Amino acid sequence: MSEIQNSKQYDLEERTFQFAKKCRDFIKKLPKNVANFEDEKQLARSSGSVGANYIEANESLSKKDFIMRTKISRKEAKESRLWLKLCDTNNNNDLEKEREDLTKESTELMNIFGAIIRKSEK
Repeated sequence: MSEIQNSKQYDLEERTFQFAKKCRDFIKKLPKNVANFEDEKQLARSSGSVGANYIEANESLSKKDFIMRTKISRKEAKESRLWLKLCDTNNNNDLEKEREDLTKESTELMNIFGAIIRKSEK
C-alpha cells in the first residue's frame, strides 16, 4: 500500500477515534436522568464501534471482509446519529450545539464509509 493510502487510513482511524472520544465527552455533560441513561450507554457503544470496525477492516484478510467491516462502521455511525438525537440536553444551548456538531460528524463518516464501500465493490 502506498504511503498516501496509509496516511489516509490513519487519518480516518484517528477521526473515528476522535468521534468516539467527543461522544464520551458529550455524554459526561448530559443531564443525569432516566431518559438519558440507556441512550448514553448505546451512544458510547456505537460511537466506539465505528472506529473499532474500521480498524478491523484495515486488518482484514480479504476484500469481502474489508467491505463487510466497513459496512458495519457505516451502520454504527448511523446508529450513533440516532442515539445523539435521542439524548436529552434539557434545552442547553451549548449541549445542543455540541450534539449538532457530533450529528454532522456521524453523517460525514457515513458518507465517507459509503464512498469507500462503493469504490471497493467495483
